Amino acid sequence: MIFRLAVLPDDCVEVVSRIDTLRSQLRYATSDERRRWRGVLRRNTFARAIQGSNSIEGYHVTEDDAVAAVDKDEPLDEKTEAWAAVVGYREAMTYILRLADDPHYAHNQGTLNALHYIMVGFDGKANPGRFRRGAIWVRNEASGQTVYEGPDVSLVPGLIGEMIASLNEENSLPVMVRAALAHLNLVMIHPYSDGNGRMSRALQSMVLAREGVLDPTFSSIEEYLGRNTVGYYAVLAEVGQGAWHPERDALPWIRFCLTAHYRQAETLLRRTNEMERLWEVFEQELKAKKLNDRLMFALSDAAFGWRVRNSGYRKHIDVSEEVAGKDLRLLVENGYLIPQGEKRGRVYVASPYLQQLRASSRSEKGLLTDPFLTPGRTQGKPAS
Repeated sequence: MIFRLAVLPDDCVEVVSRIDTLRSQLRYATSDERRRWRGVLRRNTFARAIQGSNSIEGYHVTEDDAVAAVDKDEPLDEKTEAWAAVVGYREAMTYILRLADDPHYAHNQGTLNALHYIMVGFDGKANPGRFRRGAIWVRNEASGQTVYEGPDVSLVPGLIGEMIASLNEENSLPVMVRAALAHLNLVMIHPYSDGNGRMSRALQSMVLAREGVLDPTFSSIEEYLGRNTVGYYAVLAEVGQGAWHPERDALPWIRFCLTAHYRQAETLLRRTNEMERLWEVFEQELKAKKLNDRLMFALSDAAFGWRVRNSGYRKHIDVSEEVAGKDLRLLVENGYLIPQGEKRGRVYVASPYLQQLRASSRSEKGLLTDPFLTPGRTQGKPAS
């Protein structure tokens, strides 16, 4: 027996409909390959998802290093275990994105174990690629209290088999609900010695990615979960009650995930609008100064708070190191960037003038929407 949901309540059906409306708007805004800023938004969204999921487990890297991981570049800061975790997660998620549109793929245990190996292979103690060999407990590090105990190890293969069968069977539930149930089941079965949370979030993203309605990168809620870790753990504790209880009601978790989808879609729509406005400003600026419009890629990264460096910039626009260096010097000379550091360690950050341009494109964030309230009502928490 695993967590299931026979019927989706009316309030959840209504929220799914509202999310679908937002996702349709997002698909329209991001589907045009001619919009060159789409690649920047996609990369940065992927980086935030990787950073968010790993931060939940205590693997913290800067946003700059999350972007460096996506670009397959070296970290700006030192290589740590957190960096290894982020790189492993990037590789696992990249494989998931490769499988997203494979018409012959069916969920299976082999792929799950392979993803686990890719994700945590840097840590031999995690027994990468294999189920745990004994009992497992989750403890509160601050208090030392056991907050969850996974099911008996002898039950794990059968439960995973049942979960996989449920993912492959015909199901009328919306994909966001099916993905949330996959996440809940895997994290509660806790089949691995370590990495169960990351694997569960990756599986949720995998189910969403195969839907085919929206670019898989824009379907994930991992950034939201990373920003709302306390609420994430609280609802899992409410549903799980400290042990394997698949008979319990999964609806609190489903409502939490639907809220996450709604708010993440709102966030991405705001960012697409800001990106569109900002690139229009950049086009005017560069045209007036007779500068090559490829410089917008470096301007965009710096304007959104990333540190720009030669290696990442040249990979992104496919130019030589010499050309990239010349481009970045031009942006310094024209007052857009400020260099920091020397030689190989040199990075470029936004100048006050570029920060002003960015400020002119911002949308007012307002308060977070609670999709389960009357449409238009909000909670008293600022949007991130």
